[in-house]
Amino acid sequence: MEVTAVAQLRRMVLEHLSRYTWNDVLIDHVYDILQEVRDDTPRYRCCVYKERAVLKNRIDMALGQDCKENIIEASKKTLFEPERKDLPIIDVLPAACDQCPIDAYYVTDVCRHCIAHKCMNNCPKKAISLVQNRAYIDRDKCIECGRCKQVCPYGAILEIHRPCVRACGVGAISIGDDRKAKIDYSKCVTCGACRNACPFGAIDERSNIVRVIKAIKSGKQVVGLVAPSIVGQYGLKITMGQVYAAMKKAGFAEIIEVGMGADITSVKEAREYIHKVPKEMSFMTSSCCPAFVKLVKTHVPEAAEHVSETDSPMMSTVRYVRNQFPDAVLVFVGPCIAKKNEVREHSDFIEFAMTFEELQCMLEGKDIKFADMDPHEFEREASRLGLGYPLTAGVTSAVKETVAGLGGEVRQAVYASGLESCFKTVKTAINGQLDCSYIEGMACPNGCIDGPGTVGDFHITKVALTKYANAAPNQEALDKKHTK
Repeated sequence: MEVTAVAQLRRMVLEHLSRYTWNDVLIDHVYDILQEVRDDTPRYRCCVYKERAVLKNRIDMALGQDCKENIIEASKKTLFEPERKDLPIIDVLPAACDQCPIDAYYVTDVCRHCIAHKCMNNCPKKAISLVQNRAYIDRDKCIECGRCKQVCPYGAILEIHRPCVRACGVGAISIGDDRKAKIDYSKCVTCGACRNACPFGAIDERSNIVRVIKAIKSGKQVVGLVAPSIVGQYGLKITMGQVYAAMKKAGFAEIIEVGMGADITSVKEAREYIHKVPKEMSFMTSSCCPAFVKLVKTHVPEAAEHVSETDSPMMSTVRYVRNQFPDAVLVFVGPCIAKKNEVREHSDFIEFAMTFEELQCMLEGKDIKFADMDPHEFEREASRLGLGYPLTAGVTSAVKETVAGLGGEVRQAVYASGLESCFKTVKTAINGQLDCSYIEGMACPNGCIDGPGTVGDFHITKVALTKYANAAPNQEALDKKHTK
């Protein structure tokens, strides 16, 4: 994954918060981050004061608090009060969102002030006139229909959309009267695409990194549930044994492969498929991606009953592990921001979700480097199929093979990645225009190996994970003891 200046700023904030929390000096030193992350020379904004205001917003978000909170008070609340679950996971930083143009159509210098005046003649609202021998669009009259752009013989009119608006596949982002981005949470699926798209870092996610560290430092039994796509995230030379060793050194009591839960999901979903398709429904969809599930239930509600009722791999792992560690603090570690919402929905079973990025910053705050670790020995619980879930059509492969192992057949499977593709696929299927019996939906365009919380290049992760999965002692989900 490209490490932009925005990503660097976010990681510096997370790392500093982690370091101060590890050292029990968060409240006393949280204000120091304003100086440590940036110097007195404005680099990204108009002035030092603006940069400081934006940075305060970032700190509040990293603490899981309201963006308007005083950062000292915010740190106190994070350390001593429960998580603010009334606050959305994804939010707009009010001080940061002010740099984007919002005019959808813009006349460039390519305009030749021709005498045909096609732009003027085709404008239904007469919003275009000639000013100083150049077409001018009256923003008060323009309805952004786009006809002027279509008819201009020189292509002199550009269509401009804010990156966040363009990135949102469900139309959840609009521009308010204050010219700042607004998120409609009745539409938002928390995929994180807008966060990664904003070139100013004006959209961010709330974090529980401080609370996870506090849980470890308090002596609680903290168990990490690690998603398969962590393989290769920190470089091809970093082994899973080193990742586990680093997490152990940080204080995690146990580390569990979520690929194990994927095996459980494969078996249960395969049985559900055999029971329902085609007896009760023409097709069934996967349920492992929370953003995809919310997309269907929110934007294609007529297809909601087609979503598998089987737990996601994370929740399958949680239910299995909770029996072994009834009093533990469970922390999911994965590539997905939407998992934070899924954790909130199942807060009786699991406490926290972290991204791979947050895990890296958490370890950096304790000066733990993956490369310095001697590999930790661990039992490989997951099968090839379970570990392959994050790969392209990985869920489909697992379900198809498991269905076949149970004596059934997935007649026609379709893989969709990216919200727009997912929406179109499900909509087409529910309208009877797509011949399929199973749909795997992934909100991220390249699946889980390229989620918004990743830190590695997805090409490297794909190679590393494929190799790791193929080397699994068990090849089939049905072969594993926890699926029997």
